[in-house]
Amino acid sequence: MKMKHFVLVHGMCHGAWCWYKLVSLLKSAGHRVTALDLGASGINPRKISELTSMFDYAQPLMEFMASLAQEEKVTLVGHSFGGISISLAMESYPNKILAAVYLTAFMPNHDSPPGTGVQEFFKSFMAESIMDFQLSFDEGPNHPPTGALFGPNFMVAKVCQLSPKEDLELAKTVLRPGKWFMNDLSKESLLTKEKFGSVNRVYIVCNDDLLIKESLQKWYIEHSPTDDVKVIAGADHMPMFSKPKELCQCLQEIAEKYN
Repeated sequence: MKMKHFVLVHGMCHGAWCWYKLVSLLKSAGHRVTALDLGASGINPRKISELTSMFDYAQPLMEFMASLAQEEKVTLVGHSFGGISISLAMESYPNKILAAVYLTAFMPNHDSPPGTGVQEFFKSFMAESIMDFQLSFDEGPNHPPTGALFGPNFMVAKVCQLSPKEDLELAKTVLRPGKWFMNDLSKESLLTKEKFGSVNRVYIVCNDDLLIKESLQKWYIEHSPTDDVKVIAGADHMPMFSKPKELCQCLQEIAEKYN
């Protein structure tokens, strides 16, 4: 297998740190790997209060994509809310992307605002007990949530229930607050068929995910059909923790197929 370049984009409240197992596995297999901290995430110095738009949040990814040589193509991987960020990158840099991989992620289409899929998640999520998951409503209780932070009990029960305890403890110490940016994501013009729609897309279903449940993952695929669908059995919402070897193999197969 030829050397590929994988760009890993984390989900809400997480950071580049969450990919540490996968980075090691991919590099050991001879690939180049870039794991990014988005705005106010991981060790990114910005504070969440400083981010006024989705583009502020995704800026590190956009700057990285801009820095790539014109002829270089990467396999772009977005986990969870990271699916929104990679979608914006696909719109801006479609010619630099070999394939876009949605890892149990929010996946929009080009016919409706990205916020449509986020609202669908809210319907599923708010129908059950959210335990100590902290949601903030800066625009009032009759509007969508504006901020989020995973609580430790929620992490144990719904996010990392199949992951090693060491990874759970790591996550609990370094999580940072996140934002939903629904005002931005409600705009019709963010994605187009000509750009976003021209990139090869693959969805990886994690069938034991209790946060973005399998039924919702399939809803995303139905409303924005992909070129391929992969399944990782026995993976919770954090397959980079619970099934890193299987995830590594899956990503290599995708990159090889769309080379």
